[in-house]
Amino acid sequence: MPLFTLPAVTIQSAKAMNELHYRITRRVSECISHANLTLNTEFSAPAIRFDIRGKTAGMALLQRWQLRFNPVLLAENPDAFIEEVVPHEVSHLIVFARFGRVRSHGKEWQSVMSQVFDVQPKTTHSFDIKSVEGKTFPYHCECDVIPLSVRRHNKVQRQQVQYVCRRCKQPLVWKPSSP
Repeated sequence: MPLFTLPAVTIQSAKAMNELHYRITRRVSECISHANLTLNTEFSAPAIRFDIRGKTAGMALLQRWQLRFNPVLLAENPDAFIEEVVPHEVSHLIVFARFGRVRSHGKEWQSVMSQVFDVQPKTTHSFDIKSVEGKTFPYHCECDVIPLSVRRHNKVQRQQVQYVCRRCKQPLVWKPSSP
């Protein structure tokens, strides 16, 4: 008799994530191959990690030739992720290799997105981020209540920064709710 058993849901989830990781890896490879063919270059496959947290879908680490992806947003939006986020991030690597340091979403990146990958060059994703949003703290000004992230709240509490409302230009003040 085994010492422990994993619930079937966990095993199914692991299999599903492995399948998604495989699909991402395959799509990255396809994008690199297509770019090599289209641009007559010999880019190597980048390292791939699935370790981004929060609202960011993907990230290209240019000098490391590495791509990082958000596994939660991938699991929730697999098809759009594979069709949009992967070419978006691969385009950053290609632009860096060909042009060096240029504007992140400048004309070079837009050109690679549209002409090499035939993907609309959008700079942000439109995925539902409710499941990855962190805790927020309500800050008040004269015209509104504005949620600040844990990081920003902690900076205010340590008196490292003071935020101001963009509309009324008044300082944002945290009013903790009573227990």
